[in-house]
Amino acid sequence: MTPPTNRWVLYTAPNTCALATHIALREAGADVDIVVLDFKAQQQQSAEYLAVNPKGRVPALKTPQGVITETPALLAFVAQSFPQAGLAPLDDPYAFAQLQAFNGYLASTVHVAHAHRFRGARWADDPAALESMRAKVPQTMTACAQLLEEGLSGPWALGERYSVADAYLYTVASWLEGDGVDTGRFPRLMAHQERMSQRPAVQRALAEAAPR
Repeated sequence: MTPPTNRWVLYTAPNTCALATHIALREAGADVDIVVLDFKAQQQQSAEYLAVNPKGRVPALKTPQGVITETPALLAFVAQSFPQAGLAPLDDPYAFAQLQAFNGYLASTVHVAHAHRFRGARWADDPAALESMRAKVPQTMTACAQLLEEGLSGPWALGERYSVADAYLYTVASWLEGDGVDTGRFPRLMAHQERMSQRPAVQRALAEAAPR
C-alpha cells in the first residue's frame, strides 16, 4: 500500500464513490498510481491508511502538495489540473458553479440517501430505526433519480458538454437498482449509463478497481 511518494496516488475501493475520481483521472490522462483497498479486510481502518486519510474512507488522492479527499473537491481539482482535457467549464464562473452544484447534490443528498441502506449506524443505534432507514431508501433514491432524470437536458450531465459531473453521475446511478429503484422509469439516466459504459476511461477505471 506504499507507492512512490513523488507521484499522484489514488486510493479507491470497489463499488464506492471513488470510481468517479478514478474515471476523471483516466479521462484527463493523469499519471497516477492506483491503490485498491480491501474494505472486507478493513484496510481503510489500518494505521497505514489512516495516516493517509484519517477519515478512513475513499477516495483519497495523494499529491506532492498533500492529500485531497471528498469527491466534489477531487473532481474540481482534476479538471483544474488538466484544463486541456476539457472536463469542466473553467472559463465560465456560472457554468462552473452549476457543475459544483450538481456534484454537491450528488454528494450531500443522493449519496447520503444511499448510505442509509448500509451505513445507518452513522445516525442511529436502535435496530428499529436502522430498519426504518433501510426501508426508506427505495423511496428517497427514487425521488433523487426523478430529479436527476428531469434535469438531463442533453447527452451529458451539463447538457451537450461532457465533464467530471458525468463520472460522478455514472457512479451514483449505478447504485439505483441495488437500492430498490425501478430504473425502467428513468430512460435518460439509463441512456447516460450506457453512453458512459462505452468510454475507454470508464472501462479502464472499472478494470483497475475490480475486486482482487
